[in-house]
Amino acid sequence: MNKLPPYPIIAREGWPILTGLAVVALLFYWVIDWDFLGHVFLLLFLFSFQFFRDPVRELPLDERAVVSPVDGRVCKVERAQDPVTGEEALKISIFMNVFNVHSQKAPVSGTVETVRYTPGTFVNADLDKASTENERNAVTVRMDDGRRITFVQVAGLVARRILCYTQEGDRLERGQRYGFIRFGSRVDVFLPTDAEVKVTIGDKVTGVLSTIARI
Repeated sequence: MNKLPPYPIIAREGWPILTGLAVVALLFYWVIDWDFLGHVFLLLFLFSFQFFRDPVRELPLDERAVVSPVDGRVCKVERAQDPVTGEEALKISIFMNVFNVHSQKAPVSGTVETVRYTPGTFVNADLDKASTENERNAVTVRMDDGRRITFVQVAGLVARRILCYTQEGDRLERGQRYGFIRFGSRVDVFLPTDAEVKVTIGDKVTGVLSTIARI
């Protein structure tokens, strides 16, 4: 396994929320002396703490492995059209619930060719139409061998914020953190049609650790 560079165990996206909840909980416990509301905000703090966790993962040694960009459940494996390149592709969709790690990692290494944000609705990310109707952000990477792979952050019913930290021209390494979605969502990965898919619908995958395909 290859060790990835270290980053905060609690995602920085959650720092302001966790700080605010902690302050409010302490205010109700010790200043206002309303223990019931203190308990409520403490529970919210604990929920947010587990939601924003971002554990360090190790890459598989197989250089041909396409790693899962997120933790979650595989909800689609099918042929589809790449929404950015227009090419025929194999689509693997991974649905995240509120208990999964929500930071996104690059499934392959390469140069970012396109970053395309599309506004939209916020239907349940587990539904088929979420890929075409929901708010989403697509990143297309050109690998060193010239092949292109697109991975799309899709907002969900509760998710209202898609964050992407890469831009055109950047170099992304496999397993590198590039984005985050709050709260509950989905990622679609569009692969070349000759990719060897290693997952089926219903499989649970772990970001970076799980291989979803080989190319």
